Amino acid sequence: QVQLVESGGGLVQPGGSLRLSCVASGVTLDYNAVSWFRQAPGQEREAVSCMAGDDGTTHYADSVKGRFTISRDRNTWYLQMNSLKPEDTAVYYCATQALVFNLETMCSSRIPYDHWGQGTAVTVSS
Repeated sequence: QVQLVESGGGLVQPGGSLRLSCVASGVTLDYNAVSWFRQAPGQEREAVSCMAGDDGTTHYADSVKGRFTISRDRNTWYLQMNSLKPEDTAVYYCATQALVFNLETMCSSRIPYDHWGQGTAVTVSS
């Protein structure tokens, strides 16, 4: 049984940092995309960042480039979020799916992912 457990969300002031973690069990990540999505109130879910489990290639949404960094250590992946803005406020979800397309294609809310974390809330506010 695949299980993804997230942690690391919270309340932070604009300009601050948070690191999200996602621990996976019951799945081999080496041939998967490991990804972060977010959904703000009243908005559709969007892909934030993705990494290819085989070669470590990364992809970022334009809105977070230069501020967020995705990384992975075996069965755990992370999202380091720096220079946070109020518009980054959302529930963040980790997800993983077999790499059936190139990473940029996989890093999209249009691609169905089979395995999701429970979500962790990030609030950026003064």
